[in-house]
Amino acid sequence: MSLLSCESAPDDADARATDGSLRPLVVVDMVWPDQSNHHGTLFDGAALSMLDRLAFIMGSRVLRGTVVTAAVGRLDFAAPVPAGRVAECRARVTRRGGRSAVIGVCLFAEDLLNGERIACLSGEFTIVRRAERDSLATAMAEPPMSAGTDPGPPPDDAVRVAEIVFPGHTNHRGLLHGGPAMEWIAKAGFVAATRRVRRTVVMASSERMDFVAPARLGDVVEVCAHVTSVGRRSVRVAATMWAESPSTGERRLCTSASLVYVAVAD
Repeated sequence: MSLLSCESAPDDADARATDGSLRPLVVVDMVWPDQSNHHGTLFDGAALSMLDRLAFIMGSRVLRGTVVTAAVGRLDFAAPVPAGRVAECRARVTRRGGRSAVIGVCLFAEDLLNGERIACLSGEFTIVRRAERDSLATAMAEPPMSAGTDPGPPPDDAVRVAEIVFPGHTNHRGLLHGGPAMEWIAKAGFVAATRRVRRTVVMASSERMDFVAPARLGDVVEVCAHVTSVGRRSVRVAATMWAESPSTGERRLCTSASLVYVAVAD
């Protein structure tokens, strides 16, 4: 898969999707200094971790059940990702079988202040569903349930952050701790606000944050953030956080938030 293919039109498999499971998935992450090497650019292991996480999420949505990474195809490193940039990761299904799917992934670096984007890395991950937890038929027969009030689909320009709830993110009851949840919401809000105004912004306030349902160990968490209004120096952002069971597709609205960011002097 070439780096430019992620910018092209969806392939036939994507076009045939009716339930959304095959549609491309686009998420963002921030590149911090602790993920960088001595050159000040994203360490290749951290970049592969971002892409593997996204491939797992995409593969679990397509196959359902317990899925694992079986193989990593050719990886092409085209350019480094400097610390401080946004890493935008894209995934789509390129081939699908009964128990396996090949996920094409790519990573772009974006300068939030001027919008410059560079294609940096692409590859393919083969995801398989383990036979002992073959729940595909069950997942297809029983539509996923959702909890909370569905605020409706986010705008097309919404920013998405996707994470997997690991043990280090949870409390003693196996539920997502509020700290990581707020960090992920703030990250999505920061990218959405900065993309809109192309200026350096900081969070000024969290006007409201409602926790309505928990995310559990092993869940996939997706945060969607979009700008609702822009003032002379302020940007208001609405964000929602959903938790999804990789095995069943059950989806729960966990948190909604209203955030305010302000532009600071450069």
